[in-house]
Amino acid sequence: MVLPNQLFNILKKESSFFCGVPDSVLQSFTDQIKTKKTITHKIAVNEGSAVAMGVGYYLATKKKPCIYFQNSGLGNAFNPLISIAHQNVYSIPLILLIGWRGSPKSNDEPQHEAMGKITINTLKSLNIETIILNKKNIPRIIKKIRQKEKSLAILVPFKFFESKKRNHKIENKFLRMDFIKRFLETIPKKSKIISTVGYTSRELYQIRSKYNLTNGSDFYMVGGMGHASMVAYGYSEKKNNVFCLDGDGSFLMHMGSIRNIGIDKKRNFKHILLNNFTHESVGGMQTNSKGISFKNLVKSLGYKNYLKIEKKEEIKKKLLVFNKMKGPSFLEVIISEGTFKKLLRPKNLIKIKNNFIKK
Repeated sequence: MVLPNQLFNILKKESSFFCGVPDSVLQSFTDQIKTKKTITHKIAVNEGSAVAMGVGYYLATKKKPCIYFQNSGLGNAFNPLISIAHQNVYSIPLILLIGWRGSPKSNDEPQHEAMGKITINTLKSLNIETIILNKKNIPRIIKKIRQKEKSLAILVPFKFFESKKRNHKIENKFLRMDFIKRFLETIPKKSKIISTVGYTSRELYQIRSKYNLTNGSDFYMVGGMGHASMVAYGYSEKKNNVFCLDGDGSFLMHMGSIRNIGIDKKRNFKHILLNNFTHESVGGMQTNSKGISFKNLVKSLGYKNYLKIEKKEEIKKKLLVFNKMKGPSFLEVIISEGTFKKLLRPKNLIKIKNNFIKK
C-alpha cells in the first residue's frame, strides 16, 4: 500500500503547483496538500478549469502542474485536454492524479460502473500514458514524471487510500437534514424535486423514508455534479412546481448555465442553495463560495425573488413564503456540516425514475 504522504512527497519534488476538484478517493492525499505551505494549491470549480489552470501555470514556468480529480470529471476535462494540451496542439505536459471510481472488482455504485470501465481507454484516446498506482509502480511513476515533455495519468483505485472520518464542528444551529425534513413537510403535494449529487440526495432519500413524508416526488442526481439546476430547468416545461435542491460546490461548477433560468423566467421554478461553504461529501475542502452575494448574483441573472435562511427558527416561516412566490425564485440556506452516521444511498434507480415520471 502506498501512503498518501509518500505519494505527495514524490509529486512535490516534481511539481509545486496543485489544482483540482476534491474527490473522495483522493481525500487522504488532498489532506496532505492542505497542510503544506511550500506549494501553490488552487481548488477549481470544475475539472476543465483545473486543466486550464495547469496549462497557464506551465506557460508561466515551464514546469508540470499536478491536476487532481475524479474520473467522473473526465468529461469536463476532455475539451482542454484534447484541444489545448494535446501533443498535436500545444503539447502541454501535465501530471493527472485521478480517483478511479468504478475500478475493477471495486463493487462501486451503479453511476460509477460505466465510467470505471472506460477510464483507461479514454485516457489512451488522449495519448496520455496511464499508470495504476501501487507500491511496485513508484519507480516507474517517478521516471515518467521526469520526462519533461510528456503527460502522465496516475489512476488511484477506489478505496486505495484509507479515508479518515471527520468530526464536524457545528457553527450554526441547524444541519441540512433539519431543513430537508421541514421542506418535505411544507411543499405542495404535487411538487417535483431535483436534488444535487452527494449528501443532499442521500439525505432527501433517507428522510423521506424515515418519516414517511409523501409531499412531492424526487429525482436524485447520483452523478452529474453541477447539472441539477439544468435538469430542473428542463423539467420546468411542465406546470408542476419544480424545486432544485442545490449545493454550493455544485452551483459553482457550471454557474453560467443558470442564466438560462433567469432569462426564461419560469414562474414554477424554485432554486434552493444549501450552502455550507465546503465540498462536504468528498472531504470538506472549501468551495470558495464565501464572500459571494448570491442575492446580487441571482438578481442580476434574472431571478425574480431572493430569500435567505440562517436560523433554524426561520425555516418554516420563510419556506411558506418561498413556496408561494412566483419564480424563478432563489432561497439561500446557510447550514453546518454534518449528516447521518449511517447515510443511505438511493437504490433501484430505474424504479425511482419511473415513479418520478408517473406521479
